[in-house]
Amino acid sequence: MVKQLLLCDCARSQSVDADAIGRAGGLPCSRVHSALCTSELQVAAEAMAGGEIVIACGQEVARFEELAQEIDAPVPGFVDIRDRAGWSEEGADAGPKQAALVAEAQLPDPAMRALDVTSEGMCLIVGSSAVALPAAVQLCELLSVTVLLTDDDEPPLDRRFDVIRGRLARVEGALGGFRLRIDALQQVDPAGRGFFDFTPPRDGGETQCDILMDLTGGTPFVTAPGKREGYLRADPGDQRAVVAAAFAASQLVGTFEKPLYVRLSEPLCAHSRAEQVGCTRCLDICPTGAISPAGEHVAIDPMICAGCGSCSALCPSGAITYDAPPVSHLFRRMETMMQAFTKAGGQAPRLLVHDMNHGAEMISLSARFDRGLPAATIPFALDTIAGFGHAEMLGALALGFSRVEVLLSPTTEREALDREARLAAAIASPGRIAIIDDVADPERLTDALLAEAPAPVAEPVLPMGSRRQVTRLAARALHEDAGSAAPLALPEGAPYGAVLVDTDACTLCLSCVSLCPSGALMDNEDKPQLLFQEDACLQCGLCANICPEDAIALRPQLDLSDAALSQKVLNEEEPAECVECGAAFGVKSTIERISAQLAGKHPMFASGPQARMIRMCDDCRVNAQYHMQNNPFAAAERPRTRTTDDYYSERKDH
Repeated sequence: MVKQLLLCDCARSQSVDADAIGRAGGLPCSRVHSALCTSELQVAAEAMAGGEIVIACGQEVARFEELAQEIDAPVPGFVDIRDRAGWSEEGADAGPKQAALVAEAQLPDPAMRALDVTSEGMCLIVGSSAVALPAAVQLCELLSVTVLLTDDDEPPLDRRFDVIRGRLARVEGALGGFRLRIDALQQVDPAGRGFFDFTPPRDGGETQCDILMDLTGGTPFVTAPGKREGYLRADPGDQRAVVAAAFAASQLVGTFEKPLYVRLSEPLCAHSRAEQVGCTRCLDICPTGAISPAGEHVAIDPMICAGCGSCSALCPSGAITYDAPPVSHLFRRMETMMQAFTKAGGQAPRLLVHDMNHGAEMISLSARFDRGLPAATIPFALDTIAGFGHAEMLGALALGFSRVEVLLSPTTEREALDREARLAAAIASPGRIAIIDDVADPERLTDALLAEAPAPVAEPVLPMGSRRQVTRLAARALHEDAGSAAPLALPEGAPYGAVLVDTDACTLCLSCVSLCPSGALMDNEDKPQLLFQEDACLQCGLCANICPEDAIALRPQLDLSDAALSQKVLNEEEPAECVECGAAFGVKSTIERISAQLAGKHPMFASGPQARMIRMCDDCRVNAQYHMQNNPFAAAERPRTRTTDDYYSERKDH
């Protein structure tokens, strides 16, 4: 049976364009009801019993789910076209946006990779006696509790939990696998009468736990404490916060699914080569410390990663890609919304990117108590917006959105987002990218969304390929003169650009070629040349770091012409020819400089024949050395092979 969309105008408080939704939303529509959640609830029940349905309501999800359970019917799908579209000052024109939201809701969610995390309830509580011990009493019947006291009070006589004293010096890991180092560690000695005593202190104690409850009130033991699963921190002076943390700890027992937010392709990583450090973007931006150097690439601890996506947005090579969901799914969502909006008659849509919590609440409050979203502004909800990088912004513009606006929340990691927005704005024309971060009142949200926007691209393109390829496709769509215009100047640190070589200083040693992780720098096997393909350059800086002559500099830019896709010569010289066989074997100027520096000065090159070997190719040099009087390869005459007759002769002589 075909899935059906149940429409409701919520007591006639919104305009519902059933024709536009039916034409472009991808679902056949019911008639427009007015009270599906109250007086017309039986209509919803009959529709549920009759087959698979989607209800155009986001407010009464719990009521409809409960109804489905009561009548033993499949739980329906839901899409909110009221707060995000119909409740608006321009609600009468919201049909295209309603169709876009309905079409997007039909897309299946991609499968998410995850790993199982097991917590057996081993809990370490750190804090003073006055706070940590009552929390331990509260939890000891539910968890295996150890208290690490930070003061000098006497240990309690309660043996339902363990008590130690010391200083927590290092914390690694997350839920189900914390690894701890404790200095000045003292353990309880329970023998004898009176109060318990502590053992003498010692440094370097190591232990593990599943849950770490920090009641010290001091500096957190981990970076980004709010994002570290299993790490519960509360102000010791706030009793309600301590109780809430204890309750949360009691729930962290069992097996949990930990999403794997990102993928890492180690061969693509441009972090390091030959112990020379290049790109450190992900290391510098990770708020949780989940990324660490691991030789020539980085490593990501999936247990610590909180999935903000900043690393994937900044990664210049695509070694780190966001996977929850993948970028391709975001583009598919935007494409689906754009197509439905256009098919329903909409023009020049704008994309409002927001998170599922703060942003969604702001939109809902603005719709209920103020003017709501403009009819052309399509909301685009994400679990995290920090990973919405320049490629995604430009891809949306290439699809036909006239402007991309990102609504920040108070908890958004904005460093990467600000950098990506500046980069996207430099590539796109002015007025197409905006960060909304100064709107604390829902009543001001609509004002922030009414800024003028340029016309959308004349010929939209479908973003395909890697994030670098999407950026190039989008930029060419946004600039009609892309093939002939000068390269676009980009902000410092951009992952696109040119390599500049000081030809007077460069000796064509080709150290840069051997370290270039993307193959942007190449040599010519036939003659001394340094070649460069700009489209492949990551601006990682490895070439500049390794150059012994400091002859290399980087210039961030984006060349949209076809010249960026082909190789060009950065430096070349006349090849040296072997004085014996005439074969080309090196750089002529380098050979002449070495000859001038060594001739008559170094004992190995004191004579003419020895100095002449500098100008020989490898084969001729070895041949000349072999025939020299003081041949370093020469050895004593090979002894004659002994035979049986030799042994018989020796026996006869004796």
